[in-house]
Amino acid sequence: MKKYSYIGIAFIVLIFGIYAIPKIVAKFKTPEMPVIGKAPSFSFTNQDGETIDNTYYDNKVYVVEFFFTTCPTICPIMNENMVKIQNEFYGNLEFGIASFSINPEYDTPEILKAYAKDHRATLKTWHFLTGDKAEIYKVANQGFALYAGENAQAEGGFEHSGMFALVDKKGNIRSRLDEHGNPIAFYDGLDPVVIQKLKEDIKVLLKE
Repeated sequence: MKKYSYIGIAFIVLIFGIYAIPKIVAKFKTPEMPVIGKAPSFSFTNQDGETIDNTYYDNKVYVVEFFFTTCPTICPIMNENMVKIQNEFYGNLEFGIASFSINPEYDTPEILKAYAKDHRATLKTWHFLTGDKAEIYKVANQGFALYAGENAQAEGGFEHSGMFALVDKKGNIRSRLDEHGNPIAFYDGLDPVVIQKLKEDIKVLLKE
């Protein structure tokens, strides 16, 4: 009887392995992150009065947002979450952040520098960018496909996407897949759960 019991146990273990191992492997498998498109070229002035262009981010993974300093609605939440991302990768020179002001006429380098200090944005590779409004809107709407525009009826006089774009070391916009296998394209900068997923995906791209 014992002989048959051992055979039965071995059979159960074998069957369990056949079905369980692929699931365990899938759990630890590097997630697929397709290319959404190419990040656009740009050249603007940062909070320190320095010219920063897209080549600055070569060989860096970086996160992109569009905001304005006097935004009374979603921007404070977005940048609170961006600080959490900053803190996760603090000191990693292969990571950066690009925050483009959609109200550059008001958001001078001096205003942006004060804003960065007030919001604890201390990462050396986090640049708050200002410059020609038409060019910034072109980068937002055509380059990244993240909406930005003026609207007198909106709070603060502007409206914009609350999404973050994730760019890899080769300048490609990347994202994870949703539960249906479709690219999410961008990351909701207001959702703590999505922010955690973004951190995970940054780590994946940093290893590439």
